[in-house]
Amino acid sequence: MNALVAYFSATGTTAKAAKALANAVDGELYEIKPAVPYTSADLNWMDKGSRSSIEMMDAHSRPALADVNAPVAVHDVIFLGFPVWWYVAPTILNTFLEAYDFTGKTIILFATSGGSGLGKSAAGLRPSAPRAKILDGRMLNGSLSEAELKTWVEGLKL
Repeated sequence: MNALVAYFSATGTTAKAAKALANAVDGELYEIKPAVPYTSADLNWMDKGSRSSIEMMDAHSRPALADVNAPVAVHDVIFLGFPVWWYVAPTILNTFLEAYDFTGKTIILFATSGGSGLGKSAAGLRPSAPRAKILDGRMLNGSLSEAELKTWVEGLKL
């Protein structure tokens, strides 16, 4: 499998899951970084005026990326990871998908969350990569062994 494991991680939790997955699939790792890093105040979901709250209330919000150097073109399968915000993927994932050509690629979502599942993440991301096949993957909370991750990936119908 020629896999890229691209991820956005606001606090480091998703980064740990992405690194474990990249090791399990022998994939290339790429961090999706915002042009302006998120502060803890930005991430305060209880504050309706926080940056993340404002972005998530606007489906057209597209936070800027720090770079557009992801090696998307040379990979067939992209594992796309993120923390679940408001039951969906953060809008920076839409920015990422809209920055590249994903024609013919298979994108498998994975996420981390303190209490929710993937929700409607795939539905919210599909319009941003209409020529890709986007699949709901799974939550990668906690510490999963390399064997567990390999078994999951081998069971995917790609």
